[in-house]
This record gives sequence, structure tokens and C-alpha cells, in this order.
Amino acid sequence: MANRLADETSPYLLQHADNPVEWWPWSPGAFDEARRRDVPVLLSVGYASCHWCHVMARESFADQETADYLNEHFVAVKVDREERPDVDSVYMDAVQAATGQGGWPMTVFMTADGEPFYFGTYFPLEPREGLPSFKQLLVGVHTAWSERRGEVTDVAARIGRELAGRDVEYAAPRAPGEAELAMALGGMRGDFDAERGGFGGAPKFPPSMVLEFLLRHHARTGAEEALEMVERTAQAMALGGLYDQLGGGFARYAVDGAWAVPHFEKMCYDNALLARVYAHWWRATASPLARRIALETADFLVRELRTAEGGFASGLDADSDDADGRHREGAYYVWTPEQLRAALGEADGARAAGLYGVTPAGNFEEGASVLRLLPGTDHDPQLRARLLAARAERARPGRDDKVVAAWCGLAVAALAEIGACFERLDLVDAARDAARLLARVHTRRDGDGVRLVRTSRDGRAGPSAGVLEDYGDVAEGFLALYAVTGETEWLTRAGELLETVLSRFASPQGALYDTADDAERLIRRPQDPSDGATPAGWTAAAGALLSYAAYTGSARHREAAGRALGIVTALAERAPRFIGWGLAVAEAALDGPREVAVVGTPGDPATEELHRTALRSTAPGAVVSVGAPDTPDAPLLRDRALRDGRPTAYVCRDFVCGLPTTDPVELAHQLRATR
Repeated sequence: MANRLADETSPYLLQHADNPVEWWPWSPGAFDEARRRDVPVLLSVGYASCHWCHVMARESFADQETADYLNEHFVAVKVDREERPDVDSVYMDAVQAATGQGGWPMTVFMTADGEPFYFGTYFPLEPREGLPSFKQLLVGVHTAWSERRGEVTDVAARIGRELAGRDVEYAAPRAPGEAELAMALGGMRGDFDAERGGFGGAPKFPPSMVLEFLLRHHARTGAEEALEMVERTAQAMALGGLYDQLGGGFARYAVDGAWAVPHFEKMCYDNALLARVYAHWWRATASPLARRIALETADFLVRELRTAEGGFASGLDADSDDADGRHREGAYYVWTPEQLRAALGEADGARAAGLYGVTPAGNFEEGASVLRLLPGTDHDPQLRARLLAARAERARPGRDDKVVAAWCGLAVAALAEIGACFERLDLVDAARDAARLLARVHTRRDGDGVRLVRTSRDGRAGPSAGVLEDYGDVAEGFLALYAVTGETEWLTRAGELLETVLSRFASPQGALYDTADDAERLIRRPQDPSDGATPAGWTAAAGALLSYAAYTGSARHREAAGRALGIVTALAERAPRFIGWGLAVAEAALDGPREVAVVGTPGDPATEELHRTALRSTAPGAVVSVGAPDTPDAPLLRDRALRDGRPTAYVCRDFVCGLPTTDPVELAHQLRATR
């Protein structure tokens, strides 16, 4: 059997390299083979940390009889959605339109021209719960293909045309103003769960980008309601089962409405975004809980997800082997009273059970409990350390160790800011190392400018071109690292990436596409401005463009950011929860964003105090530049002198500058965002 996945860099594809299914990676050769054999293409899309992807792999893709039928009558293509988000986006639109829902694993049947005609998600090996077996599905599709070809191809052509016509109609309305942002706050209020925190019902996802918007809105307007929603949600997530009470770090989502039981996979992007939110909550309130969670989550990223090359792995699986050798979701994280007693002894085991809400009935499968802190309690450091040591003896969840450029960029931003806020230089160093990997392995220079590669593994670049979210989030990370270190390399590199955004991803009207204009042609050029688990490429790019304009004074970048933010105005009225990062960027635009130049000698205590004060400001989207007067390639430092020979800070906004100051207290006063 041809093993076409063995040389791939995606751990998800490598997990399927030994299946009896003769998989192809997404490639022209796969579609040429389908055309030559006159058979349909089966597209299967998933990712390495996906629980039901693993289940379908163990059941259907490992079954020899099913695989033999599949190999005879189809060309099977396997795609890692994290490596090819463009492919995933186009066909997920079709799945959701046809079935009313989506998810992974995604199963799509299509013609050799890439036009889909039948859709689904998970299919079991044997029929159950109203689902046909995967083999029955294959037989049905093959029969339709063989006996009703004209009908099938007509359906495929119609769906292909419908998908191709789904570009966002965009006339670049104005960016959101006071009224639109106040309306968005009202929309959040309507969805807010005042009792348990968060928005909507189960399953409940961590609303990191919405929380960032609310923090910025509170900073700019003083609206206590916005801060209250942040605090209720952030506290509930940190004390509940969504957060790993022993090792730190957040799971992907909670299956219930009270944050008690998570889906246990841990993703780089969630933890990078949430670590930054908790640090910003601390900046606003000095909450000890916010500080602890920000630092523990940053430490989780470095300890559990950092790769040997300095990047950050995509995530950790939900599943691992339990004590009986069964591969089960959450096995690494959950506890029974008996397990607590075995690890701690009778008395301490009972105390831990009371502290973490572990009961004989449990709140998870087979009487196990997900640890959570009960209201009014806090960790016993000794008990926590002993439980963590006992858990370390268990089989660990698998790690998807490919580096995704966008998510690594988010981690750079989070670690740089947290390191600066809490004077943890090791975290700043980790951010710098990750940025260097992005510069060294993920960046390509050619006659068309600077390009990003989407993924890497073991220091080797993957085969897929970067998409818009990669450019936006990596630029965001570089700009955050520049603010913390004053190293102008990162400002320059961010500018190069944003030049590619403007030349390759933008339309003349200011709309943004998820793929470059010279990327592989799919049946539709993907374009999604709504924020999901991560900032949309559209809103990520808008934020980076806005910050870069503030650093450089570039009217071109400022105007591009404003045109891009027009989509936020259009979406915020209908669904503000799904444009959270766009709203956060709009808050920054409305506040200025403020430009802070700290002029002084690097390493000088007085310079560092001014710099630290600037970085701890709550002003939405404030940009900070630090260095000696007239530092090359640092526009904010030009024509800025020391005052009376002392380190000096300059604050400007909306083309107006305040008086320069050498006093950190006065600087903090100038940076208070509330007008």
C-alpha cells in the first residue's frame, strides 16, 4: 500500500500514515488520480487533539474491510484543519449549509474538480443512534455515483456555484464609534450568564476576545458593567473545571453551563489569549487571582507546549490511557476519593476531596471528579504539589507538536506582556525565542516580498502557505515584543508582514481575504471576518495595522485599519459575541491609540520604571517605544530628548501630545484611559 503521509510534518496526518486506508495529502495528484480512475474524492478533515477524530480513526479507518472498499471506489484525502484552514473553511461552509451543523471529523464527498455533493461528520464502524456505518455510507455514495451520475454532478455543480458566490459584500462602512460600541455592550448584556459567568449556555467556550473588549471598554469609558462581566466570568473559569487546578492552563471548553466539566484538550491559542486577558484584568484591578492565573497559564505554555526549537506546540490531547490501559477522555486529569487517598493518605485525601469538590458520585464518567475550587477556598500549596507529583506518574496526553505561526504569534504577545508586567524576564526570553523561530523557519523572502509558512515541526517548515490570521497574529506578537524589549527588529518585521497583507490579502474597498491573491485556487476564496476560537484573520490584521500606524505615523496603515474595521460596525449589531477582537480593536482606535515614547538608557532603573508604568497602562491598544533618543528605525523616539538629562516619557494621541514627564506617577495619570 502506498504510504503517502509518511513524510508530512503534520502530527495528525502522521497518525494516519499506517492506516489500511490509502490516504493522499491534499494535493493536485490526488484529484488527478480521482479523474484518471473516474471515482469521487473522500475528504476527511480533523486535527490531532480532536477526540472524535481519534474515535473514527480507531473504528472506521483502522478496519480492513472498510478500508478495502474505500480504496477501491474512492480517492481518500486527509487534511489537518490546523495546517490548511482554507480548505477546512470552504468545505465546512458547505457542511453547515447542508446539515445545519458542523464539526470534526468532517467528512465530504466531492468530484475530481473539488465540487462537494455529500457531507457529514463522524460515522461509526457499526450503525448506531441513527447514524449509518461508515461502510454503509461509502456503499450508498458509490451507488449514487455509479447509477445516478448526472444527478450527483448536477448537485455538485450547484453547490460549487453557491459556495463560489459567498464573498462578503463590502462597501467599507465607517469604523464603529461610541454608539456602536455601547450597542455592542448592550448585546453582550443580553447573552450574559449573570449567575455562572460567560455567555450563552452549554457548551460554554472561554470568551477571551469578548473579555478583552470589555476590559478596554471599561478602561475607556469607566463602565462598571463591563468590568463586572469580566470579573464574574474570569473568576468562574479560573475556579472551575475548565482550568487545570493542579498544573495550570485552560481546556478548550466546558460541556456544561457552569464551567465544571471540560472537554479536556488544551490548545495553545486558548491559553495564549486567556493568559493575556488575565494579565490585563490584573492591570485594571490588581486582583491576586488574576495575577496567579496569568502567571500559571504562562508557565503552562512554557512548560508543556514549548518545543525544542523555541516555538509552541499546537495543543495537548483530551485522551490518555487510564490505570487499566483504556484510552479515555480526561483520564490524566480526573480523580476519585480513592485515588486521592492513595496519593495523600487518609486524612489529607479527605481534606483534598473537600477542597476540590471530589465526591463518591463524581461529576464525570465512572464516578470520577474534575477538580475545582469551591467558593471561598484556595489551594493548599503542599497538597497541590503532592497531587501534581502523583499525577505526573500517569500516562500523559499526546502532544500535537507542530507550530502554527498564528498561535505562536499569540503566545509571543502574551508571554512578552506578562513577563514585562510581572518582571519575569524568563517569559520575555521565551517570547523572544519563539519570535526568532518564526523569523528563521516560518519566514520566506522572495521577489514578491515577505511570506509566512503556516506550520513547522522539529524546526522544519511545513508545506502550507500562511493565511491572513498568521500574518495578523505574528505581526501582533512582534509588535508586543517590540513594546517590551525596544528591539527594532520586531517593528521592522511586523511592517514587512503588514506590507504583504496590504498587497496580497486586501481588496481595493478594504475587505480582507483569508488567503493571498496568488494562493492555491479552491472553489471559493475563503473570507470570514467573524472571530471564532481565535481572532479572525480580518480583525487580527486590523489590530496589527492600527498599532503599526501608531508606531510609525503611517496614514496608509491607519486608513487600511479603518476600512477593515467597517466590518465590525456591520456585525456588532447582529452578533457582538462573535466579533470580540474586532470590537477590542475598535476600542483602541477610538482611544487613539495612545503613543508612548520612553527615552532613556536601556537598563537604567529610572528608564525601566517609566517603561514598566507605560506597559502596565490600561489604555486600549496603547503602543510603547523605549530606547535612546533618535534610535534608528524607531519613529516614536525621533526628536525626543531627555529632560534635564533624565529619562523622559512622551504621551500623544489624536495628533496631540501632552507635556513630557520624568515622573512615573504623572505618566500613569496621563495614561488613564477614561476620558
